[in-house]
Amino acid sequence: MADARVAIVITGATATGKTRLAVAVARAIGGEVVSMDSRQVYRGMDIGTAKPDARERCGVPHHGFDVVDPDARYSAGRFSRDAREWICQIRARDRVPVLAGGTGFFLRALTHPLFGEPPMDAERRAALGVTLERLSTEELGRWLAVIEGRPDSTIPLYGGRQRALRRAEVALLTGRPLSWWHANSPPAEPPLRARVFVLGLDRTELVRRIDDRVHDMVRRGLADEVRSLLDRGYTARDPGMNATGYAELIPHVEGERSIEEAVQLTQRATRRYARRQVTWFRHQLDRSAVRLDASLDNSALKQEVIRAWKEVED
Repeated sequence: MADARVAIVITGATATGKTRLAVAVARAIGGEVVSMDSRQVYRGMDIGTAKPDARERCGVPHHGFDVVDPDARYSAGRFSRDAREWICQIRARDRVPVLAGGTGFFLRALTHPLFGEPPMDAERRAALGVTLERLSTEELGRWLAVIEGRPDSTIPLYGGRQRALRRAEVALLTGRPLSWWHANSPPAEPPLRARVFVLGLDRTELVRRIDDRVHDMVRRGLADEVRSLLDRGYTARDPGMNATGYAELIPHVEGERSIEEAVQLTQRATRRYARRQVTWFRHQLDRSAVRLDASLDNSALKQEVIRAWKEVED
C-alpha cells in the first residue's frame, strides 16, 4: 500500500452499528473482524456486551471474543499485543483486518503504542492486586490522588476501574506514576497505521437506540446470563462483572432491585458512557479519521468505507 496502512478501524459510541458495518465490510473485501471492545473479551458475557451471534458472524472470522474469564483483568497493553498478533496472522493470509469497537484506550494502544512495561515483581504485584480490588471506586480515587502526588485534588478515573487499578499498581511498584512512564519510556511497539472511520449519531437518535438496545438485551435473557455468571462463582467485584448492564442487573438477580429499575439504571449508565465515548473520539482522533453518519443505510456506509479504503490501496 502507498502509505503502509494495514487495517481498517470502525469505531464510535455504543449502539451506532459498528459491528454490523464491520462484518459487512469484511464480507465485501475479504476481511476478518477484530473486536476492539474491552468487555467482549470475557467468556460467558455475550448478551450484555452485544457480541454478534453465530448467524451474524457467518462467513467472517472473528478475533478478540472470549479471551479471558470475568475474574481476570485485560489491559490495553495486553490487547495491543494480542491484536497485533491477530493482525499479523490476518495479513499473512492476504486478508484485511477490520477492527471494530468503541474502547478508545484499546485503539490508542495500537495507534499510539504504550511504553515498555517496567519490571515489577510478580509476587508483590499479585498481593497488591488483591488489596486494590477490595477498594471501592471512591476509595481507589483517593488512593490515586495520594499516590500520584495530588492529595488535595480529585483524580478522574478515566478509562474505567481497570485503568485506575493499573495506574495505582505501576505507581506503587515502580515508585513513579504511569504518566511519567508514558513520557520517559520508549514505546514497546511501532504505531499501527490504520484507516479510521467514526460512526456518529445525533443525540436524540443515539439515546433512542441505547434505550431500545437495553430493552432488547433484557428480552433476550440478560438477567439469566447474569444469574449464570453468579452461579459460577463470579461476583460484582470481578473485573468483567462491573461492566454496564451486569453491575445494574446483579442486584435484581439477587432480589434487591426490580427489573424496571435495573433497566432504567442500565440505560442511564449506557447513555453516560456513550457521552464519554463521543467526547473521547472528538478530542483524541486526528483529522484523518473519516466521520460517518450512522443513520444512513448500512449498505451506503459499507460502500463509503470500501471507497475510502481503496483510495489508500491505490
